[in-house]
Amino acid sequence: MKVLVPVKRVIDYNVKVRVRADGSGVDLANVKMSMNPFDEIAVEEAIRLKEKGVATEIVAVSIGVKQAAETLRTALAMGADRAILIEAAADVHQDIEPLAVAKLLAAVVREEAPGLVLCGKQAIDNDMNATGQMLAALLGWAQATFASRLEVAEGSAEVTREVDGGLQTIRVGLPAVVTVDLRLNEPRYASLPNIMKAKKKPLEEKTPADYGVDVAPRLTVLRTVEPAGRKAGVRVSSVDELIGKLRDEAGVL
Repeated sequence: MKVLVPVKRVIDYNVKVRVRADGSGVDLANVKMSMNPFDEIAVEEAIRLKEKGVATEIVAVSIGVKQAAETLRTALAMGADRAILIEAAADVHQDIEPLAVAKLLAAVVREEAPGLVLCGKQAIDNDMNATGQMLAALLGWAQATFASRLEVAEGSAEVTREVDGGLQTIRVGLPAVVTVDLRLNEPRYASLPNIMKAKKKPLEEKTPADYGVDVAPRLTVLRTVEPAGRKAGVRVSSVDELIGKLRDEAGVL
């Protein structure tokens, strides 16, 4: 079974994000970029499926700027077999919207015919949490979101989902789209020999025009602002005083 794993190039999660002075977006100048952490978990899970003999090939796909090739090389170094880069933007500040991404991924899926698509539940830059669901809808496939455990058997996948009330276990028929959560696994580090081997693995470059998809933005970001700083806390002398402040000043009771 072939497994397709979409990956996104985002600001490294260890970097403190800064907003540009004119409020037009996030400042990406000289900022370290890396693979979206949720997508990294998806790549790791695909590799584990291959190690179990469930998956036969892992294809990593990235949609965005040309620099996303570095992110794909990371996926290849981890253990993906080949990669596809769809260069859909020239400006690093342009974020391809989820619907356009889903349409491009659907075209790739129809071309590659994988049995399973594993993707992160969301990207940490825009927190949309929509691409996986849209992709499943476009393909007419089963979907399982927020997976914290995944077991693939003959013709189906058993997925444990993290929901507000606890854990929910479902079974979906294959082919399917599964979006992964943080507790699914711990991604491996790419070894130096694998990093060197990744440079020789195939990386195919495409454009949205190759798939007949329009990626023109439908949303306009009017303004970006940093969150308000936290106010200094106050010390209370009793539980009654705490309840009073929460009720009268904070308005949360």
